[in-house]
Order: sequence, then C-alpha cells, then structure tokens
Amino acid sequence: MPKSSVARSLDEIIAAAIGDVVARTVASIERAIATQVELEVRAVAKPARGGRRAAAVKRTRRARPVELTRWVADKRARRVPNFVIELTGGLDTKKKIVARFGENAAFEQGKPLPASVAQLPKAEPKSAASKAKPPVVRKAAAK
Repeated sequence: MPKSSVARSLDEIIAAAIGDVVARTVASIERAIATQVELEVRAVAKPARGGRRAAAVKRTRRARPVELTRWVADKRARRVPNFVIELTGGLDTKKKIVARFGENAAFEQGKPLPASVAQLPKAEPKSAASKAKPPVVRKAAAK
C-alpha cells in the first residue's frame, strides 16, 4: 500500500526533528569527551608537587677515599688525620696541635715533625707605626 502524502510529510517532519536533536546531542557528547580528554592530559602532565616541575634527581657519589699524606693545621682544617695523631704522640684535636706547633704547621707522612712553637724564633711585636691608616677623604673629591 502506498503511503499517503500526509504520512510522508509526517515522517519527514519527525525525521527532520530527530535529525536536529541527534546532531545537537552528538556535538554535545563530542565536547564533553574533548573536555574529559584535556583534563586527563593535564593531570598526567601536571607535576606531583604544587605546580612545580619535578626536579631531576641528581645522584651524587662520594669521592673514593684517598689516603692523606699532607695536612695543614689551618682555619679550613677539620678532622685530624690518623697519621698526624700518630706523629704528634696522641694530640688528637686541632686546638692542641695549633697550641704546640702553631697555626699553618704542615705535617707530611714519612717526614719529621715541623718545628714547635717553643723552637721557633720569637717574632718582634708590631709597632704602632706599621698600623694601617684610614683613607683620607677630601671635600672636593667627595662632591
């Protein structure tokens, strides 16, 4: 049986209405999927700590232990090496070594001890004339 023109026009109206709804629904679903994908990509790319990029972990290796053969009792000196303790007869702190041998006394393994403070010649006290003077500021140059 052939369809009447009224039935055909009714089918066309319904198809047009459904087609428009389907088109809008598909576009809305595509936008929602794109938003979710973008959020997932940002979450994966986002650093773990408060917006900062994760710093590359740098592995530091300790230097291999090298046997000390020379040690100077200066301001930078820290630990007194074992060979210095043995050479000095048990002086185990930098203070004790400086008190006996003076500051900047150099100890070398296999060599004799440096001269002690008692063996060193006495230095002349500095006179007031050798004291540094402050710079002279002239008024004309200061302007």
